[in-house]
Amino acid sequence: MNARSKNDRAKAPMSNKKFLWIWVPVLATVTVLTVVANIALSVAGGWVASQLGTGTYTFTNSDESKDWDTEYYTPELASMEDVDVAAKDLVEEIAGSGIVLAKNEAAALPLAPGGRVTLLGRAAADPVFGGSGSGSVDTNSAVTPRAGLENAGFQVNETVLTAIEEYAAENKRGHIEMDRPDISTYDIGELPVADYQAVASSFADYADAAVVVIGRPGGEGGDLTQDMSGWDDDAAPGQHQLELNKAERDLVELAKASFETVVVVVNASTTIEMGDLQADPGVDAILLAGSPGATGFNALGGILSGDVNPSGRTADVWAADFTADPTFVNFGAFLYDGIEVSYPQSAVERATSNATVTDEAPFVNYAEGIYVGYRYYETAAAEGFLDYDSAVVYPFGYGLSYTNFAWRLVDQQLGDVDGTVALTVEVTNTGTVPGRDVVELYYTAPYTPGGIEKPEVVLGGFAKTGVVAPGASETVTIEVDVEDMASYDHLGERAYVLEAGDYVLSLRTDSHTVAEGVAPVTYTVDSDVVYSGENHRASDRTEVTNLFDDVSDRFSTTPQDGKILSMSRADFAGTFPKAPTADLLAADDAIREGFAAWDAQAQADAFDGPKPATGKSTDLTLADLRGLPKDDPKWDELLDSLSVGDMTDMLLNGAYQTAAIASIAKPQTLEPDGPAGFSSFINQSINGVAYPSQFLIAQTWDTQIGERMGRMLGEEALHKGINGWYAPAVNLHRSPFGGRNFEYYSEDPLLSGAMLTSVANGVAEKGVYTLIKHFAMNEQETNRVNNGIATWATEQTIRELYLKPFEMAVKDITMDVRYVADDKGTVEQTTVGSTGVMSSFNRIGATWAGGSPALMDGVLRGEWGFEGFAISDFNLYPYMNPNEGIAAGTDLQLTFQPSKSFNDTSSAKALTDIRDATHNILFTVANSNAMNGLAPGATVTYTPPTWVYVQIGVSVLLGLLVVAGGVLVTRRVLRHRGTTAA
Repeated sequence: MNARSKNDRAKAPMSNKKFLWIWVPVLATVTVLTVVANIALSVAGGWVASQLGTGTYTFTNSDESKDWDTEYYTPELASMEDVDVAAKDLVEEIAGSGIVLAKNEAAALPLAPGGRVTLLGRAAADPVFGGSGSGSVDTNSAVTPRAGLENAGFQVNETVLTAIEEYAAENKRGHIEMDRPDISTYDIGELPVADYQAVASSFADYADAAVVVIGRPGGEGGDLTQDMSGWDDDAAPGQHQLELNKAERDLVELAKASFETVVVVVNASTTIEMGDLQADPGVDAILLAGSPGATGFNALGGILSGDVNPSGRTADVWAADFTADPTFVNFGAFLYDGIEVSYPQSAVERATSNATVTDEAPFVNYAEGIYVGYRYYETAAAEGFLDYDSAVVYPFGYGLSYTNFAWRLVDQQLGDVDGTVALTVEVTNTGTVPGRDVVELYYTAPYTPGGIEKPEVVLGGFAKTGVVAPGASETVTIEVDVEDMASYDHLGERAYVLEAGDYVLSLRTDSHTVAEGVAPVTYTVDSDVVYSGENHRASDRTEVTNLFDDVSDRFSTTPQDGKILSMSRADFAGTFPKAPTADLLAADDAIREGFAAWDAQAQADAFDGPKPATGKSTDLTLADLRGLPKDDPKWDELLDSLSVGDMTDMLLNGAYQTAAIASIAKPQTLEPDGPAGFSSFINQSINGVAYPSQFLIAQTWDTQIGERMGRMLGEEALHKGINGWYAPAVNLHRSPFGGRNFEYYSEDPLLSGAMLTSVANGVAEKGVYTLIKHFAMNEQETNRVNNGIATWATEQTIRELYLKPFEMAVKDITMDVRYVADDKGTVEQTTVGSTGVMSSFNRIGATWAGGSPALMDGVLRGEWGFEGFAISDFNLYPYMNPNEGIAAGTDLQLTFQPSKSFNDTSSAKALTDIRDATHNILFTVANSNAMNGLAPGATVTYTPPTWVYVQIGVSVLLGLLVVAGGVLVTRRVLRHRGTTAA
């Protein structure tokens, strides 16, 4: 026989060398991937937990305490469905109280009931319910303008509305993409008038009125544009986003030509230039509707039909020409020359942060000083610098009604300089329909040219009546602390000063118009009162003196190279702000020092305090500390028991929560975004009813409705397990181009502070702490995260305007705290003040606001007595150093590990700061609704989330497979030792 062919021969085994070359890398890769994945899950556990769940902490009260009353806060509404219904009713009421009737020629409004109307304008079909970014809310089921009018009994032209809807779907309105100016857009997106011709034949069937809706959006992370070049083919040179473009003007002309009655509705939460429309006799009525939230357009329908009598008042001055405003040239993008900024950042932080890092140093100069909004226009008019009627379309505090009111001063109480002044006003409805009125009290302080800067008028207080029937009257009293009329003298006395002279108290229907028949009241101060040293204002905890000289020193009262010229009413023409010149663009040593990285080692070396204890034994739990003063010795015992890891894990994982600490039975808390209700991009299940923008809420001038909004949110919080709230927001409308103006109340600090405080006190009734934001001077979005905008203002400006609403909140917010006072379960009650604030992205001068000891400690905790915790704004950016934050007083980082880390966790300085920050957070949580159901001595067990079990299971399985693979590979190698492949 022939020999067997090669194909019939048995194949020789693979060589060990080749076998190992294949399988060792496979097993090694699986091993490395398993280890790396587990390390990544451990390092990024905070973020992963935010997406997949944190697990369950089960708290158990002892047998002795299980029957004690530990439901410290209880809802009044039985279910979340009940809350939703009531909240939507309240939103409609807020809008009805806040929409401003700005024009009503020949009583064009209200319209006849059941009228047939035509809605015009893009915003009629694509309305602006709110803003974009963290303050956005779910408006998928919101009432549209069409639905709002139909719900009020009107019949709406569907043919026209369909054409607008189809155009809007294909032609997007401009949109601010958060912190992405490269892809943000500013198109107005209005349907060209020519496109209406195809549906113009339908006008005749719906001719009772044309309702033209003009909209402007807003959004976090970008401002509205001051130059429409490239965004509007018909834009004239210098045209900006807040004036009507050609398409909108053409649309108004079409409405005037086609309808006897033309109503314009402004659907925007910032001011726009309205002078032409106000002066146009063909425009019969104008309504300023803001961004009305879930059901606010029902109120618009009610106002048009007369079911609702509008009672809103403007919360900003509406100027005729925004380019002539003193803030215009100092708003936007300005960068220093001669500086390259850099900050150390670990590879892990770079990998886990999506921040765009540059070497730029941006800045903005508040050269206008205290002359913002009506403070400028009223003062400039008084000084003869401008013609008020030409410069202002709607004064601050302005609004019309369907009825008329008469005021009578029935009492005045003029106390001593350490007391109050109070004016009591009788408001009588002299018209024919029920309505509400707003009484506004302004003061005019004595001014000396060249002395302390003072506006012509300042809002001192206000009161809104209830519904007053025709012929009926209501009496309101407005009380003002005399010390609140003092001015801050940062150049002379370095303190608040109530200068001698006559203070004129005037009751006005707006900032410019003194009410008829009510004579001003004069309050005389005999001699200067300087609130310095121990003679500080009664509302302050300690002496108030200059803390921001490094910021004020950038200004000069006379022209100087390298200095910002301060605007002065003594010479408006000579000091009117100009855009930064070359000398102001040059960074000097002080600016470079301010932008330099924070040196944790140097701070540790300079600290001479003791290293605090950690990890000691205690039987105390957080519930044991509820209701106790912050300086009670038990706090030291509790804090001594905590490990460094427990504290730092909490401090660095503060995004929308404070983490649980099992050793002291501290529960995890939930803190969603705001301020237009509750919202979360992480957990959309907690998104709630969309409230109106704060711009519209401020237009109510109604603190009682603010309190009701807060209480309603408190109801929602209890049903959803919410403990804190990133709201309200009280930065000011320094410029109408501020992209986030929809989140802020007003240009005026007192109105802002009063509305903030009312909402915060309402929600506090249900144990919810408010993180009021953004502390401080965060008035523009452009460049906000580009290493932080250096914000320059005089200390007078800082204190009188931009800190004032925060000051009011910290001094006036209170929360009642029920707590178990003994081992028998006795429940007692105490009160805490404001316990939350959010610092801001920007810099105060060249120092990051969250890392400014002057701001976060000197003012906030020292002067105002704040005892709660401060959280950073979203911290993905290397200039926002967590060690710098806790050293200054920003306790919690709004971020996820490992996006941020501490440089130092072992020195006495770092441990002291970590302990203080932890104390501030625990004090707040202990006295909130997070402790509902917990009695002193409660124990806790922890059940990890499902994903942790999956992680463990997959890791074990892969580990076993690797081990098994290793065993099999080893056996195979040993079995074939010495053989070779054929």
